[in-house]
Amino acid sequence: MTALVAKCRLPAIYFLRLFCDVGGLVSYGANLNKIYAGAASYVDRILRGANPADLPVQAPTEFEFIINRNTARVLGLELPESLLARADEVIE
Repeated sequence: MTALVAKCRLPAIYFLRLFCDVGGLVSYGANLNKIYAGAASYVDRILRGANPADLPVQAPTEFEFIINRNTARVLGLELPESLLARADEVIE
């Protein structure tokens, strides 16, 4: 997907960090490591005898904002310093 967007020279925002790792411009979404850890906790509780129907539904509580500065340069975009300062990580 990122290859097609790059070919069309379009800035895009993705929901997973992995898209920025392969050349996407910006991602804003849930931290998957935290989601996996929460799922492992649920599996542990169920294997210890908890009734799945009694476990509360959990929503993501931690989101990450990633910017790929290399992609911004390729697209000819000047990103404001205030935006870069808000990012959880800037990929150089």
